[in-house]
Amino acid sequence: MDTTTVIVVTVLLAALVLAAAVAVLVRLVRTRRDLRRAGLPTGPRWVFWGAVLYLVLPADLLPDPVYLDDIGVLLLALRSTRGRIGGRREAVERRRTTGSPGDYAA
Repeated sequence: MDTTTVIVVTVLLAALVLAAAVAVLVRLVRTRRDLRRAGLPTGPRWVFWGAVLYLVLPADLLPDPVYLDDIGVLLLALRSTRGRIGGRREAVERRRTTGSPGDYAA
């Protein structure tokens, strides 16, 4: 392989990983927006904004052409947001099946 081919392949891979990071960011923003519209808890604000800042700021664990760490931070933020949804669903289901309001923890 010549140098030009290596550079082109590297740039294409970096662009694909960046596109994946942006896709996860869009999913995180949409999930947070939908939760807020539904009146459900979205989790701590610092988790959301920390993940967004980690993607945007140049200080990373890995150099910026490699967005794998950024994608990981965004996925963790998305998981923490969705984890709060799952906990709330379980509590509502538990209350529905037992019929006791004392078991429900918002």
